[in-house]
Amino acid sequence: MCETELLKKATQVINKIKAEGHTLALAESCTGGWLSKIVTDVSGASAVYKGGICSYSNEVKMSLLGVKEETLAQHGAVSEQTARQMAEGVKKALNTDIGVGITGIAGPTSDNTSKPVGLIYVAVAYRDSITVTELRNTFTDNVRTNNRTSAVDTALNLLGDIYER
Repeated sequence: MCETELLKKATQVINKIKAEGHTLALAESCTGGWLSKIVTDVSGASAVYKGGICSYSNEVKMSLLGVKEETLAQHGAVSEQTARQMAEGVKKALNTDIGVGITGIAGPTSDNTSKPVGLIYVAVAYRDSITVTELRNTFTDNVRTNNRTSAVDTALNLLGDIYER
């Protein structure tokens, strides 16, 4: 997936969210703000995108997004539970209709846990539900870039699907 394809998807997503009169906030860890960058590349995104929090450290996940210390201790930063709390937390913190949380191990090196490179969780909080997708990528070329691209693409797909439920 190239940048042009991501931008095309982001444009479609932003237009859907705008048509519904909703707002969006993003909490990113392993993607380092890449989803926010793609979203803000869309002309008119300011009508729906309130902002994002790049929460690379556990301290930021806890203090700004409300991720529970117990969650991090029991499940780790790279977990479905953390992604859920990130999505809920950014939605609440920025008072939006939709929140996205992305956490994972982009690689090419591990985070010194038993979790593999390419394990990524993408969560979307909308209304009273949260959808989480687990990625278990096994890229061998451009590992870090491909894992991050995959996470951004997955988030855009999930955002595009929320009005289909």
